[in-house]
Amino acid sequence: MNDATAIPTPAPAERPALPDHLSIDPRSPHHVAAVFEHDIGIRLNGQERFDVEEYCLSEGWIKVPAGKTLDRKGRPLLLKLKGQVEVFYK
Repeated sequence: MNDATAIPTPAPAERPALPDHLSIDPRSPHHVAAVFEHDIGIRLNGQERFDVEEYCLSEGWIKVPAGKTLDRKGRPLLLKLKGQVEVFYK
């Protein structure tokens, strides 16, 4: 097989820049759907978290569900945890 008949592999899609404030809730003004097309990771104080609903890098906090507790609209009740927040693509 020569190089002229080889099928070119598509280039990986460009990842959007990770925003300072991001939420997984589509109703939030801080929701960026293009970021969620890729796997992202979040660390708080050096430990990777898998339950983060929202984060803010500049203010240094994340929001996580408070167990199985729900608010009056049926959404998880969120706790704000403060510390050093790192966000990265996996």
